[in-house]
Order: sequence, then C-alpha cells, then structure tokens
Amino acid sequence: MNFELPKLPYQYNELAPFIDALTVEIHYDRHHRAYANNLNNALAKYPEFVNGKTVEEILADVNSIPADVRQLVINNGGGFVNHNLYWSILTPNGGGKPNGALLEAINKTFGSFESFKEQVDNAAKTVFGSGWAFVVVNKEGGLEVVKSANQNSPISDGKKPILGIDVWEHAYYLNYQNKRPDYIAAIWNILNWKEITRLFEEATK
Repeated sequence: MNFELPKLPYQYNELAPFIDALTVEIHYDRHHRAYANNLNNALAKYPEFVNGKTVEEILADVNSIPADVRQLVINNGGGFVNHNLYWSILTPNGGGKPNGALLEAINKTFGSFESFKEQVDNAAKTVFGSGWAFVVVNKEGGLEVVKSANQNSPISDGKKPILGIDVWEHAYYLNYQNKRPDYIAAIWNILNWKEITRLFEEATK
C-alpha cells in the first residue's frame, strides 16, 4: 500500500502574490512528494504493520513503529501529513476570519480573534530553525497554539491539527528571503476558513 500525494486544490499560480507559483511548484512537487516517497520506501518492508492504517494512525502511536524505520517514519510521515494539511487550508481569495463555532471557540480561548492571530504569528516567528506553528484541538477538546521542530506532528502528542504554517525556508525563501514575518503576515490572506472550520468540527465531535 502506497500513500499517495493528494492533488493540489488549485493551480501553482493561484496563491500569488502571497505565495508565488515557483515556490508552490517546488514545495509541492519536490519537497512534499519526497516526503511521500520516503515514507513509502521506509514502510515497504512492513506491509503487515501498515495493514490499512492511515498515516495519522501510525503517527498517533510512534512506539509501535518498527524500530529500524521509526525515525524515518516520524520525519517523513510527519512531513507528508503536515503538508497535506498546509495545502488544504490555503485557498485563492481566502483570508478574513471564521464564524460560527470556531470563532466562538477562538474568542473563548484567546479573548479575541486579534489575540489569537497574534499568538499564532508569534509561534511561527519564534520557531528556531525549521519547523511549524500549528493550531490544534487538544485532548480536552480545546484550542491550543503549538510549535513543532522539523516535521514532527502534533498527532504524536495526541493533538489534532486544524491549521499549520510551514516555516521551513523552502516554504517562503524565493519570495521573502530571510523575512519570515512578511511570509507569515501574507498567509492570513489565503487561509481557507471553510476547511479549517470543517477540521475543527471533525476534531471536536
């Protein structure tokens, strides 16, 4: 069983000017594809372990992963699911803010959407080196902002990510060079709140 790269829900150029077409193409078709390929290669000799599991199910119990490929699966399985999330929560003509139950949960947890945005921004800006900032639903069903090094997934900590900002340099360097805060600010213009809300509702069922 191979884990397949999901199709992008838009063309490479449709996130411009916030993320340029070449960055999307390289990020998706080389980096994301490499994570998928490396994950499949790592698990190829353990079909009985995979046995129909999703990557999320595998990452939720990392201690059960065969020891000789465990770190490979954590790295590449994390890279695979993190990027699946990333592309799904971006959209042309996105931005604004959510409404309904998600906005209510944001206001309850963070005080206001502006305070929520500030915490997400701060997390993304202060990841040291390569990593991610996530908004997750924690084990208690509440919202939380967390940082992750490399491609580690919050799924392995029992949390369900609903929004992820990739701050590896390959996500932004062609357009923004070392100006990570400018890239983070731009992301808010293309967030797909409809999909983020769907993930939130699914995670809190």
